[in-house]
Amino acid sequence: MLSHRLHALFIGALFVCQSVSAQVLERDLGAFDLKLATTPTRSMAQGLVTPSGGSGSFHGGLDLTHESGFYFGQWAPNMGFASDTGMELDSYMGFKKPFDSTLGYELGMIRYSYPDTSQIDSHEFYAGLRMQSSRIGAAFSNDVGTRDSTVFVDLGAIEQLGVGVRMQYANHQFDTPQSSADGGLINGFNDWSLNLSRPWLGIDMNLIYSGSSLSGGDCSVYSG
Repeated sequence: MLSHRLHALFIGALFVCQSVSAQVLERDLGAFDLKLATTPTRSMAQGLVTPSGGSGSFHGGLDLTHESGFYFGQWAPNMGFASDTGMELDSYMGFKKPFDSTLGYELGMIRYSYPDTSQIDSHEFYAGLRMQSSRIGAAFSNDVGTRDSTVFVDLGAIEQLGVGVRMQYANHQFDTPQSSADGGLINGFNDWSLNLSRPWLGIDMNLIYSGSSLSGGDCSVYSG
């Protein structure tokens, strides 16, 4: 736990001056490319590894990529500095390769760990294709009690509208049916989101719409 905490403090010192817009520090280290940032920098994992602590959380991470296509990264959505939050570390590794200048693929694995709590670590496998500035990807996990699958489509910036478009759809299945507040049993549920983004005066503006197949008392089992 101490090593995780020291790592978080190291990243925190790098990004203590983060502003509204994302901060990225990039360095070439021979055959490696190193990025330190206040937002996830990995293209495919970015669709899955996202800040989870809200606007008041403190987060940062690093990404190390070899010229062959192999990479490793670690992202802290929440470093647990506030008394009411716990530390989370999302570590990922994978391989990314272009077929040509317009088409490429990527696959990898993410580990979600929680050093400050008794919550069991979980793993997620992801893969996707890049077509010019657009990406389509999927992720799968089979953890204790649940099986999750996610599909996301990132269309990039649509020039005619000047807006970036990203969509995500996820399915969550329970190994054992869960009881809702209404007394019913829930075997699983779906959720989805639509994100529209546009730069404005140096600030990234985001409009997010999200929904779920749950309603009423069934929402008590929500874990998406």
